[in-house]
Amino acid sequence: MNNKSTNKHKSMIDLHEFLWGFSIVSLVVVYLFKGLKKAISMASLSLNSPLSPSSPQPFSWVGQFLHHDHKDKKILQENIENTKTNNHKPVISLSSEEGSNNNMITKASGSGGVNKRPIKLRKRPARLVLPDICAASLELCDEKGKNIKLEKKEFEIQGKDFVLACKRGSRKVMEDGYGFMVDVLGDPKQAFFTVIDGHGGRAAADYVAENLGKNIVKELGIVGEEEHAIRAGYMVTDTAFLSQGVGSGACAASVLLKAGELHVANVGDCRVVLSRNGVADSLTIDHRLSREDERLRIENSGGFVFCRNGVWRVQGSLAVSRAIGDMQLKDWIISEPEIKKLSLTSDCEFLIMASDGLWDKVNVQEAVDVVSKEKNSIESCKKLIEMSSSRGNIDDITVMVINLQNFAIN
Repeated sequence: MNNKSTNKHKSMIDLHEFLWGFSIVSLVVVYLFKGLKKAISMASLSLNSPLSPSSPQPFSWVGQFLHHDHKDKKILQENIENTKTNNHKPVISLSSEEGSNNNMITKASGSGGVNKRPIKLRKRPARLVLPDICAASLELCDEKGKNIKLEKKEFEIQGKDFVLACKRGSRKVMEDGYGFMVDVLGDPKQAFFTVIDGHGGRAAADYVAENLGKNIVKELGIVGEEEHAIRAGYMVTDTAFLSQGVGSGACAASVLLKAGELHVANVGDCRVVLSRNGVADSLTIDHRLSREDERLRIENSGGFVFCRNGVWRVQGSLAVSRAIGDMQLKDWIISEPEIKKLSLTSDCEFLIMASDGLWDKVNVQEAVDVVSKEKNSIESCKKLIEMSSSRGNIDDITVMVINLQNFAIN
């Protein structure tokens, strides 16, 4: 009998010990789960908001648990003390950073109530990288410390018998160019104009703008015949630029006005358009690989032409078949211009010369209509540039309008 009572008492003790041990284990598990949950929350915040170099290192997950548990108790104690002073009900205020699962801030209202409003977690903004300024020249420096010359994005010129407007596209450097010579050899009815579209840098465009007109006028003094002088002027300009060993290139369209005649020449895809009583007449044909004659010329000379993304290219790179410069492609990219001659008559109103930044988005009749409406003013050039830009053009644009009325021979 005593043995049975002893065994029963021992069993009761074992059960109490088991329940007590189970309670302790459960409590530990609950606290560990709570700490793990907070650690995961803090880890996600750390990922979304990277620490700056001066920020303190984050706690371990155990440290996070102890740290936040201490803060919660401190906040609770402060609210209880405030309540005793102000006769308000105690309100526990926890920010989203301190363990709130739904990213809410609980804010005490003046009447002792609790207002909850959602507040999105703020991500640390990306670091701003500002370009260094060279104090000596007040020019921007690139990542290698080299000076970048700042250019006006837009500019315009009001000249004798012509107006011009230019707009730089998405590149850092404007690769378009232009040139003009008026009152050539003292003759007010003799002038030269050119619009240039460079590629691979602006070295070729600058050289052509400076020298093409001079070389053509010089050849005129030697040979006297306009077409021969224009062709020779283009070829001499090309040869002289290539001798500098620079790899860039340039398309160009030019106009020589002399003795009541108009001589138009081009290499590449700059274009010249004549307005005859408001009707557009294209005086040039683009030198692109979509032209079968140009494509065959290059293939017959050993070049390789193929279409990439809908655009035909020479050796997989250049999209025009004629240009000044382009030293690496000179076996196939020739600088010989196509030339057209016509007499100026009373119905010849004006010329529009422009780079492909205009013509890729605006057709020739649209351009003539705009210029006619604006009476050949500088506003007409600016409106054409705006029209092309509004249609998605991001290339450089140069537009020149030449009034032909003063060049006709009565």
